[in-house]
Amino acid sequence: MTLTQPGPVATLSADEARRIALRAQGLLGAPDRRGGVRGVLRHLGAVQLDTISVLARSHELVPYARLGPVGREAVDTAYWGGRTTFEYWSHAACILPVEEWPLFAFRRRAFLARGHRWHRLEDAARSCAEVLARLHAEGPLTSTELGGAKKGGEWWDWSETKIAVEWLLDTGQVVCTERRSWKRVYDLAERAVPVRLLDTDPDDASCLRQLLHQSGTALGVATAKDLADYHRLKGHQVTAALPDSGLVPVRVQGWGRSGEPAAAWADPDALAEEPRGRHRTTLLSPFDSLIWDRARTERIFGLAHRLEAYTPKEKRQHGYFAMPLLSGGRLLGRIDPAREGRTLVARQVSLDSPKALEPLARALTEAAAWVGCDSVRVERLHDEALRPALDKLLS
Repeated sequence: MTLTQPGPVATLSADEARRIALRAQGLLGAPDRRGGVRGVLRHLGAVQLDTISVLARSHELVPYARLGPVGREAVDTAYWGGRTTFEYWSHAACILPVEEWPLFAFRRRAFLARGHRWHRLEDAARSCAEVLARLHAEGPLTSTELGGAKKGGEWWDWSETKIAVEWLLDTGQVVCTERRSWKRVYDLAERAVPVRLLDTDPDDASCLRQLLHQSGTALGVATAKDLADYHRLKGHQVTAALPDSGLVPVRVQGWGRSGEPAAAWADPDALAEEPRGRHRTTLLSPFDSLIWDRARTERIFGLAHRLEAYTPKEKRQHGYFAMPLLSGGRLLGRIDPAREGRTLVARQVSLDSPKALEPLARALTEAAAWVGCDSVRVERLHDEALRPALDKLLS
């Protein structure tokens, strides 16, 4: 890689930064299949969970985007088998490698200091003691098995048991070890977390330094705001921890206002060699960590992407669960997928260029086979003049 040196800080072009980011996320170069799904998780540091399932659930789409059509059962086994992971609050509700358990001690302490999250209990000590006793006696349980998640109203109208077990999760006495029929399974931390990790209690500064280093490794090159967003850290925490995080300051051309260079931080290993290799062609979940941060996505790829699942249907521009099409290291358009029996349906397709037709057909065909579909149908194409060429590619 050619870096100019205006003093002690390296300067990257916007294109260099884009390729570094892609490689850091496992989307440039040959995928490391030896580590499989667990290897992807360990490198990314967090994979977001979400209830929406269209093509597949988001946590399945993340390793698929990097490794190709890995078996979906193998994905679940890798995430939830062998006590190698836990679920906690990172970028959002995320699957995390169990090795990161000590790093979230700062967040568990913050919850304890605050004394509550969303709900308060009149007799919290009693409710929490009852939950802990049940888990101790009966082993891992869902909130339903513990006595019910809701009082009977809306989803946020939690029962006392649900409030108690979620508080115990927040503060680290209880761990979510897996999801069963999409319900959290809770267990005692003393059973779920290896002793060597359970007994490790780093101070807040150490937690933040290590989380920033992990975020920088996963992002490759990032602004301070990008780094804060990865595990949802606060700005002042990032400012204090960055100098000792192991990341190095750089400047990236085109990342500032009006296209000026901007201050950023990089993983020094990412600067050591030119990011080369084959680009992955795939559909990305809107919750993929490559595009988590909307401002970063627009800065790097020039794509202003928004999840429209919660936008009224008549106001959507690209569809309910529009998935960006990644090919050649660029985001070339959006596809809103659905499944009808054994047909993968692209309800809406928006492409930046006719050159994206071949990558689109390839991505749709591979995704269809992965989820058990044997045909593809495109309902709405942004430019219907392209349909004959697309139909030929899909035939």
